[in-house]
Amino acid sequence: MPQTAIDDRIVRVDAVQKARGEAKYVSDYAFPDMQYAYMVRSTVPRATIDSIDLPQLPEGYWFITYKDIPEDGKNELWMIAKDWRCFAENDVKYVGETIGLLVGPDRNVLKYLKDHIDIKYTEQESAITIDEALAVKGGPIIGEDNVLCQLFVEKGKPMDEVFREADSIFEETIETGFQEHVHLETNGAIVTIEDGRYTFYASCQCPFYITKAVAGLLGLKSEDIVVKQTTTGGAFGGKEHFPDVLCGPLLVAEHKIKKPIKLIFDREEDMLYSVKRHPSKTTFKTALDKDGNILGIDGLVIYNCGPYLSGSFVVLQRGVFHANGVYDIPNTHVKGIGIATNTFPSDAFRGFGAPQTLYAIETHLEHIAKKFGYDPAEYKSRYFIKQGGETITNGHIVEKVVLPEMMKQVVDASDYFRKAKEYAPGCGKGIGISFYNHGGAFTGNGEQSIIKAHARLVKTGERVRIEVGSTEMGQGFQTAARKIAASVLEIPVDDVDYDNPDTSKVPDSGPTAASRSTMIVGRLVERCALEMKERWAEGDFSVEKEYEHPEGHPWDQNTFRGDAYLGYGWGCACVEVEVDKLTHEVNVKGIWSSHDIGKAIDELIVHGQVNGGIVQSLGYASMEKMENRKGHFKQSSMSDYVIPTSMEFPKQEWFLVDNPYEWGPFGAKGMGELVFNGADAAYIDAVERALGIEIHKIPMPPEDIEEALKNAQ
Repeated sequence: MPQTAIDDRIVRVDAVQKARGEAKYVSDYAFPDMQYAYMVRSTVPRATIDSIDLPQLPEGYWFITYKDIPEDGKNELWMIAKDWRCFAENDVKYVGETIGLLVGPDRNVLKYLKDHIDIKYTEQESAITIDEALAVKGGPIIGEDNVLCQLFVEKGKPMDEVFREADSIFEETIETGFQEHVHLETNGAIVTIEDGRYTFYASCQCPFYITKAVAGLLGLKSEDIVVKQTTTGGAFGGKEHFPDVLCGPLLVAEHKIKKPIKLIFDREEDMLYSVKRHPSKTTFKTALDKDGNILGIDGLVIYNCGPYLSGSFVVLQRGVFHANGVYDIPNTHVKGIGIATNTFPSDAFRGFGAPQTLYAIETHLEHIAKKFGYDPAEYKSRYFIKQGGETITNGHIVEKVVLPEMMKQVVDASDYFRKAKEYAPGCGKGIGISFYNHGGAFTGNGEQSIIKAHARLVKTGERVRIEVGSTEMGQGFQTAARKIAASVLEIPVDDVDYDNPDTSKVPDSGPTAASRSTMIVGRLVERCALEMKERWAEGDFSVEKEYEHPEGHPWDQNTFRGDAYLGYGWGCACVEVEVDKLTHEVNVKGIWSSHDIGKAIDELIVHGQVNGGIVQSLGYASMEKMENRKGHFKQSSMSDYVIPTSMEFPKQEWFLVDNPYEWGPFGAKGMGELVFNGADAAYIDAVERALGIEIHKIPMPPEDIEEALKNAQ
């Protein structure tokens, strides 16, 4: 095999195995004396549990509850906080909360038993929406005001002073809804005992998260639990913390039964009883001079968290820190609130809080531009932040910002300015544009103070093995990491191994999230390989490196001031549509994008990520409607929760700009979340122009477009 260079396009290392159906997913694993499990869940959003009446359990069947947690354990899952209960005890806080786990050898018998469990409740008034929770409907779910978390950031002058100087104030509220991950492989895990230790085989993003989350249930330490990631068929954030919710009850059951136990969700379970993207409500109050120039923005960002915190505070932070988008607004005050409701808890989803506020700021600035008769692209470009510009957290942009070049690529390819002038508002045709970014890696001091990532390379003969906790979940990191190592070592990529992580064998390189895998862990692999190359003649040995944070970029986690991110991905998207005025169906005629991801490690992988992320974002804006009625998700299958297919959208035209990042491998930055963050706003901009109306929420399927037109009239 020839040596591998970083610019070579290669076939993904897992492509053939997956295409042939040879990849082994968690549902494919079997162990002797395998038992199966079904979750017994709450059917009401808020209530006390009066009684649980079980049918007669045959011999060899068990019903596991919080009562089976040993005395030295605690009924809590340690995510970021420890508030999410493994099992409901005397009350339930949302539809789908785990009350118990049915375990036994025959799945048909388990289904019969599950259908014949009778749980009686005394129901209480629930708060489902953000507005209901703010009004403390039914009494507080947490604290006195349902506020799970909050923060604020500010730059520049006090906002009351800015408003006094303004000629006008433009205020509006913009909302986003739930979004379902729809990873092709549903959630699943197996627990067993191997070599005297509790061992999980799990479809997951973050194996070390599971060990931390569940160990306390039995009074154990994290290292007493082993997690082996199985081939994972998609995640998008839905398998970051949520596998903890499966593995916790399984661990308690294993402690009692001492037999291998498998828990696999079917598609309906995955749709109804798994985490979603946080719904949001963002209000901007913007001070303007007589010509429409922005003097300052006061923002209030509220996310619907459900009753447990999980990752919501970190999601909210990222949302607030991206509330200025790609713009240098002179005076800004943004408050963020994570509100507790009686809905299924929300958690990580591609973009991790940034898409909600990026959509809001893009739409808000577009509305201001139209109000004053400016083209949105021209108006927004006035405020592009530059290298050295002050961020919303009083930090500074470290890198060169090439948004003007990216904008030129997109407007030239799409013929944006001609079409924007030619398509009169309400003519049925429209073209929209958006600009967006995404801070790479964990926010603030997360990488150096909390994660402290490690990576190891092991040389055995002429082969090299990558040992990290980072996971492959369809995004291509196993290919990218092997390519980085092979390129540095000047060996064929086939001589580099990288298996799914086993927490007992690999160092903790941190979660596979936050667009950090290539940028942070890939850089550790590169550093290991550089040392290994120098020592290659020594024989068999290993090299391990720990994350080192660049000096001179302070961050205060208490005040949220400083450099929240050292490297950003940047994007520009343009979407052209034609709307049927009779049926209100939207036909997307063109999609153009440009992205700055530093250096592309492999353009084939990047191509797939760009196309997939943009289509997923368009689905978020146009059709992915997930409604929650009285605590119950209304959509429960792929037939009533509609996601885009290749038939919905035309071929995309996409560009990359080469802007190497100083601290990334070969100059690479994060990109997995960036490519989701902007097409939604461009789409809505185009639809608004086509119909001559303003839109203040997403998604907007045809029936909602019809309602918006009626309201406009």
